[in-house]
Amino acid sequence: MKLDNDIHNYYEKLVIDKLTSMDITEATSTPNYLADLCCLVLNQLPPRYIRYEVDMAFYLAPAERLQMEMNVANAIQTSIKFLADTQQQNASAKTSTD
Repeated sequence: MKLDNDIHNYYEKLVIDKLTSMDITEATSTPNYLADLCCLVLNQLPPRYIRYEVDMAFYLAPAERLQMEMNVANAIQTSIKFLADTQQQNASAKTSTD
């Protein structure tokens, strides 16, 4: 069973928009890093499924939109730090076994 091609999580757009504004894209990061980052970020955020973007623009209060954007920014910063710490731990483990 397939629900609908139009149904998606609104946070996906907010995350992509924020990453783009921070210049974190496939051009500046590896595809694996970007995919890992997006997964980590989205897993910290509650799903907000919509069918049409216009629904969110019309029904979302400005304060709620601002809170969603702040949640995205916080989740991105937490995820970037997590990935950096993990990469550092992996590099340390690799050098200690060499």
